[in-house]
Amino acid sequence: MARIEFNQLPKGLYEKVFAVEQYVESSGLDVRLLELMRYRVSQINHCLYCLDMHFKLAKKFGETDLRLYSVSGWEEAPYYSEKERAVLHFAEKLTQLNSTVVSDEDFERLSDYFTQEEVAHLTLAVAQINTWNRLMDAFRFEPGNFKAD
Repeated sequence: MARIEFNQLPKGLYEKVFAVEQYVESSGLDVRLLELMRYRVSQINHCLYCLDMHFKLAKKFGETDLRLYSVSGWEEAPYYSEKERAVLHFAEKLTQLNSTVVSDEDFERLSDYFTQEEVAHLTLAVAQINTWNRLMDAFRFEPGNFKAD
């Protein structure tokens, strides 16, 4: 059961957070890659609502079941590209700041695949999914009902 229902959110909260989401979506980053990253971060944060949403969205944008089911083991799996590995590694580091830091090498690894502007957008995208995970954890929106139309 939700602790705070969607219609009970303070006026403007959803709109402001969603505006950041729209900014990220318009950044030009590959949506399939973003969904893979969002799914992985939501696994780390144990956000069931976001896992449901981003699994469905990733599938909508062409992601395979195999890659989604095994993304927690991406380091050992042979079917993630080096670019995807760089993003997943970076996203994990940013998500787990309480136990690790983003090193210069982590940051530089992204520069093989992204411009500085894209790295900035990717960093915001990782921060944004962490924000959504925390909101959903606190509010306890009911998972399972998201439709990826």
